[in-house]
Amino acid sequence: MSFFDKIFSSDKNEVNSNVKWIPLTDVSQLDEIVENSKDKTIGIFKHSTRCSISRFALKQFENEYDLEEKVALYFLDLLNHRDVSNEIANRFQVVHQSPQLILIKNGVAVYNASHSEIQAEVLEKYR
Repeated sequence: MSFFDKIFSSDKNEVNSNVKWIPLTDVSQLDEIVENSKDKTIGIFKHSTRCSISRFALKQFENEYDLEEKVALYFLDLLNHRDVSNEIANRFQVVHQSPQLILIKNGVAVYNASHSEIQAEVLEKYR
């Protein structure tokens, strides 16, 4: 499989990664995120499975990420869970973007980035 095939795979719903993503599928999980963010930085990666830019940002993030024990990462499929995305924007006061990385610490969003601004190395500052 070529480099471009890996990035732009035909199975757009597949997430092959060494990152231990926690699927974010329900609004009720946001209470858990707020609570858990008191002990550990939480990252939410909002991803559109139909967008090649989002897919590229996701793959780049996964290739750079190496803080498995220090940051818990949630993965949100925007197309299947738009209600969760809307509640994230409301609850954490961040403008919706796709792709987007939001970091939650002590119940509040301390950082967010979208598109090419998403970089895993930023997590080191917020862990």
